Amino acid sequence: MGGDIVAARAGCPGGARRGTPLIVSHKHRYVFVELPRTGSTAVRHELRELYDGTPILHKHSTYPEFLRQASADERRYFVFSAVRNPLDDAVSRYFKLMTDHKQRFSDQETGQRRKHFVNSVLDERMYRYLERTDADFSSFFLKFYRFPYDTWASLSHAKFDAVMRFEQLADDFEAALVRTGIEPVRRLPVVNPTTSRSRNFAAYYTPAARRRARRVMGPYMRRWGYDFPPDWELDAPSQAHQIQYSLFSALARAYWVHVRPRL
Repeated sequence: MGGDIVAARAGCPGGARRGTPLIVSHKHRYVFVELPRTGSTAVRHELRELYDGTPILHKHSTYPEFLRQASADERRYFVFSAVRNPLDDAVSRYFKLMTDHKQRFSDQETGQRRKHFVNSVLDERMYRYLERTDADFSSFFLKFYRFPYDTWASLSHAKFDAVMRFEQLADDFEAALVRTGIEPVRRLPVVNPTTSRSRNFAAYYTPAARRRARRVMGPYMRRWGYDFPPDWELDAPSQAHQIQYSLFSALARAYWVHVRPRL
């Protein structure tokens, strides 16, 4: 993706936003780690309202940040988070930018507070580009999604006790609660939906965008078990694509672990 900092190029979707942070329950012994645009707002609200969750650190904190201040006992808590198909995530991001979701991108005060996070800088560039051009999704995608896609799921998610799928979030959330010994109170509500989007994500990709997606998103999708739509008829990512992804992912992880917490 665009930007002059490696973490932004690697597709880092983080950045400080208004709201509450990582959620912990000492009563039920769990830690919920948010990953942006994976339904984390709904999960966070539900945990706080119904399941004794308490916010700590800052919104979209990473698990290594939690470990740095956790006790030996807290390190044994049940840990869960979520992932999302990056093809769908890119479409969601586009529409949030196009509609200035909750005035998040046009709010100058918020922008001033967030400007030191690389992804906030990238969001600003994307928003201004769309405001100026009214570009369609594929034009937006081809302009900004140029480098291997990654998220901080690559930091720790593989070691978590449960990784929910955005595509089946309500079911996976219930299963995570049961594993912690909690009886679910209700079905997970839908919170913070993306507006103006009327079709399945696959319909927004032109042939050129599909080819770009194979290169920049294919390795991440393979890592988390996502497939391209069968009718796209794309080959698997090449070995060169995998090597590029590994290099960019390593640099992005270094940023998330060592640089971003200091900011």
